[in-house]
Amino acid sequence: MPTSLQRRTCLAGLGALAASPWTTALAQAPAGDIVIGQSAHLSGPLSATFKAVVRGQELALEEFNRRGGVGGRKVKLVTLDDAYDPKRCVENVNLLIERDKAVALFGLASTANVGAVLPILTEKKVPLVGVYTGAPALRAKQHPYFFTAMASYRDEVVQMIRNLATVGRTKLAVAYHASPFGQLMLPVVEEVCKELGSALVAKAALDIPGQESVAVVQTLAAAQPQAVLFIAFGPALVPFVKAARAQLGVPVYALSIASSKPLLDALGDEARGLAFTQTLPYAMRATSTLTRDYAAAMERARLPIDFDHFFGYLNLRVLLELLKRAGRALTSQSLVSTIEGLGKVDLGGYTLNFGPQNHHGSNFVDLLIVGPGGRFIR
Repeated sequence: MPTSLQRRTCLAGLGALAASPWTTALAQAPAGDIVIGQSAHLSGPLSATFKAVVRGQELALEEFNRRGGVGGRKVKLVTLDDAYDPKRCVENVNLLIERDKAVALFGLASTANVGAVLPILTEKKVPLVGVYTGAPALRAKQHPYFFTAMASYRDEVVQMIRNLATVGRTKLAVAYHASPFGQLMLPVVEEVCKELGSALVAKAALDIPGQESVAVVQTLAAAQPQAVLFIAFGPALVPFVKAARAQLGVPVYALSIASSKPLLDALGDEARGLAFTQTLPYAMRATSTLTRDYAAAMERARLPIDFDHFFGYLNLRVLLELLKRAGRALTSQSLVSTIEGLGKVDLGGYTLNFGPQNHHGSNFVDLLIVGPGGRFIR
């Protein structure tokens, strides 16, 4: 074959290859990091209890990117501080979507903040996947771009009251945060008591720092309850439990978000016997793929196993798994479609179940007791 003919044949072949769907797909394949946006309280009075959660997120992300990310693309988590303020959270979310081009939002940590952001999700068509609030009010009506990976606070309250009823403790009192969170949760407690046949004999609002704990406990004690539900979180746990030990002498049951290790450390031996609901698998024994991975991550970081880090680790790991299933070319909308089409799946010892009419993937609740040395026992 003459040289000129060979050249023409080769060039024609290269032109056909360049125009093929396969090479077009390669040219259009997404490159660069996949950005996820988070707004959370990195400062303010509740920030101390969130530090370990953030570190747990980091461990999950490091592990995921080390294993190849999403088809070779790394995931980048951009976290902005909102100091638990809804206005700042809204500003942050707009920045994360517009400036940072976040394909999804993650890990908002306040009922009021999530509520303020829901309209933005609809407007921008960007999903929020995984939050650090289980407020039932946020889940009452399905939102097209809002997904959760853990049980609701209502699920936790049901577990508390049902467990107390099995041991004959049906006269209950409740201390609740004097905040939008507490105001939303009090009707939930009243509703569940009525459903399960328990009596709510006393209720009292508690300030966020817990400075009014002694007076609140005195109000509850006057009704002679058989147990107290602590529907609050943050620093108030410490003075409240101390006052309850001195004046009440009945079991205290608290929500999972109140079980921060720094607070239990501050209580010392007075934490012993406290009951906490937990929306995570039991992390103290590595009995599943998930808890073994977590234990290995904590060992690499030279950190002791606890639920605070596990909260962040598991919540982000769920989102990372969903990103991986959506594939390298994922978009905000394809992620939504992936989650809605997931059905029931076991993520190595933690089961989720999503569908077009079910955006809240878990209702798992465990009940743990604080034992010697502040360790949780089942």
